[in-house]
Amino acid sequence: MSKNIAPRESEISLAELRGDCARMAPHWVVPATVTPTPVAPALIHGVTVPAASARMIDSMAVYGD
Repeated sequence: MSKNIAPRESEISLAELRGDCARMAPHWVVPATVTPTPVAPALIHGVTVPAASARMIDSMAVYGD
C-alpha cells in the first residue's frame, strides 16, 4: 500500500501552481475564432417562448421597458 499522499490545494504554494500552469500551457489549444453568420429575423421561425418567461424578460429593464 502506497503511503504517498498528494498535498491538499492549500499546501501548494503560488509559485508551484504557476509552474504547473506554465508546464501545461503548451498543451492547451486555442480554437480558431468563428464568427457566426447573422440570420435575418424573417428566417427565424418555430421558436416558442412560455408566457411566464416572456413576462419575466419583459419586466427586466435591460431587455424590456
